Amino acid sequence: MAHNPDFTDKGATRSTAPFTEKDTVSSDEVDPSYRNTVSSPPGFWTRMGVTPESFKKRTVTDRDNQLNQTLQSRHLHMIAIGGSIGAGLFVGSGSALSRGGPGALLLDFGIIGIMIFNVVYALGELAVMYPVSGGFYTYSTRFIDPSWGFAMGWNYVFQWAIVLPLELVVAGFTVEYWNVGINVGVWITVFLLVIVIINVFGVLGYAEEEYWVSWLKLITITVFMIIALVLVCGGGPSNGMYSEYWGARNFYNPGAFANGFKGVCSVFVTAAFSFSGTELVGLAAAEAENPAKALPGAIKQVFWRITLFFILALLFVGLLVPYDDDRLLGANPFIDVNASPFVLAANNAGLTGFDSYLNVVILFSVISIGLSGVYGGSRTLTALAEQGYAPKFFSYIDRAGRPLWSTLFILAFSLLAYVNLAAAGPTVFDWLLALSGLAALFTWGSICLAHIRFRSAWAYHGHTLDEIPFKAIFGVYGSWLGLILVVLVLIAQFYTAVWPLGGGVNDAEGFFKSYLALPVVIVFWIGGFIWKREGWLRTKNIDVDSGRREVDWDAIYATRAERAAMPAWKRMFHLVF
Repeated sequence: MAHNPDFTDKGATRSTAPFTEKDTVSSDEVDPSYRNTVSSPPGFWTRMGVTPESFKKRTVTDRDNQLNQTLQSRHLHMIAIGGSIGAGLFVGSGSALSRGGPGALLLDFGIIGIMIFNVVYALGELAVMYPVSGGFYTYSTRFIDPSWGFAMGWNYVFQWAIVLPLELVVAGFTVEYWNVGINVGVWITVFLLVIVIINVFGVLGYAEEEYWVSWLKLITITVFMIIALVLVCGGGPSNGMYSEYWGARNFYNPGAFANGFKGVCSVFVTAAFSFSGTELVGLAAAEAENPAKALPGAIKQVFWRITLFFILALLFVGLLVPYDDDRLLGANPFIDVNASPFVLAANNAGLTGFDSYLNVVILFSVISIGLSGVYGGSRTLTALAEQGYAPKFFSYIDRAGRPLWSTLFILAFSLLAYVNLAAAGPTVFDWLLALSGLAALFTWGSICLAHIRFRSAWAYHGHTLDEIPFKAIFGVYGSWLGLILVVLVLIAQFYTAVWPLGGGVNDAEGFFKSYLALPVVIVFWIGGFIWKREGWLRTKNIDVDSGRREVDWDAIYATRAERAAMPAWKRMFHLVF
């Protein structure tokens, strides 16, 4: 029987944790027992949730989402636009340029961009329909297979847990660019303390940091592209390389592609690493004041990040820096800041001081990604514990809405950053990078597959697309495209893992350094099946009604009617923005 769009299963909404949340929760709603201990008016530290009382366990039991719902639309928009811009783009693109050339850089980042565009829209549709408290891996549990959901949840936790020490090492080596003569371990400690202090302020500390650092990153990339355009046209200083018309000469000599097809395949993992974190906007929606309103607008901003702040910026990088530049060769892909093509372009142009400014931005960016690692990993681990997929004590949420033990668990992985100081450190670093390199691809593919299965079950149970308040722009076809691209990228990475650049067949160590994420996911999948003893869900058994968000259809219909009456150009503006 078809369901009315006004359908609201309130009883089910209470009984299907963690797939529910209320949009009407006040931004200052915290544990009532905590509120009663606060004198009026509260001081700064009380408002920020940093008091001894705030770390006690929250006792709220009448709602499913215990996280502190304080994120505003501006936070979600900036997390969507600039949240994952970090070492992958600023530093890792240099190694990718040397392996594949400027043509491969644009092609691979473009393919991953198309994939991400569809992934985020699929995630947006699911998140608006079925809000989750702390982990969208639950869509895999609900629409695909509980065992696979278990694997994706833990895969996502360890992806971010490993990214944290990687970013700390990058931050430490970034400071070394200025030859300050202080041991890298000191800087790792300093930046770790910064991350810990920001996390004391909970989601609001993370959101405010992301908001302002994202602005810094976006302004910097915009300034870089303007300067790069001037340099390409020959307007650079007389003491630099670009004092005469430069144009696209690097695409002719040494060429657009390095190492042919194999070079193109080798760049995919860097592109995937660079886009990691794009999906965090869906995770953060559970802590927004009104996610049903804020999330769709934030999702649409991803288009601009892909086109302007990745593709266009890398186009200028390829125009200005040749792929055979000696400073790119043999560089560690994510920690050698001297091999950042953005810094190299500034040095080649003779722009004194601009290279140092770019390094400051890189420093802020990698710390930002480290914070994203703590945020994404802790919220997912908390959701796993709430569903019985992790030890129960990880479900502990304090009175200020912080998942305390989960956050401490992720922060504990930061100590791995100090391993890089040992003689065998670079080897350990390579293995950590191998664990995180492909993990995001499995997450993105699962989101697409969950969306495909949701649409199939939605139609099977008699629902129509008109009952979906926010729809993915390309529907189920976009999710199929995203899933196919994920599979193709995994195949390309397998090809280069077996037959690496330089010829010959890779040894076992080299293969697993390139493809370690796959056996790790398989182990988690098997572990999830042993734990839950549940397999693939059949379409008829997928529940699409319980846990649906309460939707104000009158307001939605009024908005749709208003937009239908607009001129075509204005409708297009709303569609994109």
